[in-house]
Amino acid sequence: MNAAASPGFGALLWFFAVVAAIPLVLWLLKRSPLGGSLGQQAPGVPRTVAVLPVSNQHKLVTVEVGRGEERVWLVIGVAPGGIRTLHTMTPGAPAPADAATATPAAAAFSQLLGRIKSDPSARQP
Repeated sequence: MNAAASPGFGALLWFFAVVAAIPLVLWLLKRSPLGGSLGQQAPGVPRTVAVLPVSNQHKLVTVEVGRGEERVWLVIGVAPGGIRTLHTMTPGAPAPADAATATPAAAAFSQLLGRIKSDPSARQP
């Protein structure tokens, strides 16, 4: 009687092992480089170009949409209250602000920050 019950129990055990392994394999595939790049290879699928966190709940995201010559980059503001398109530009467009065109306030701030980093006693209460 013990020999007859053993094959059924073994098959049942293997069945549960395979069912338990399916979510584990899918989870590992999702986190592997192969699984992460599967959706990115399809043409016309929106692609994230850059993400800039502004605060804990707000960020700016640049997304590429379209195909071929119709591709555009959308600069999107993401907040808990919703998503809003802030700007549209051609792919690979140069950044509007660089170090040469920095505002005087930004230059003054960077100099002040540099002084504070080099001389901790320069901090004001």
